[in-house]
Amino acid sequence: MARNYKGEYKKYHSKPKQKANRNSRNKARRKMVNSGRIKKTDARDIHHKDGNPRNNSLKNLRARPKSANRSRKK
Repeated sequence: MARNYKGEYKKYHSKPKQKANRNSRNKARRKMVNSGRIKKTDARDIHHKDGNPRNNSLKNLRARPKSANRSRKK
């Protein structure tokens, strides 16, 4: 069955809490670029060590390869 992206956005991604989380994740990436820890073109994700996307302290952030950051941990 094909995904309904429009429906997913309407039900989940457009909610205020999820918008705030996305905004915070974007801020974390900008913070890492501005601090010189990564370059804008790096193909790495920013990992929040405690899993909270709103905790953007530099101690909580690290750059990880996309494959490691997006893999499922068991």
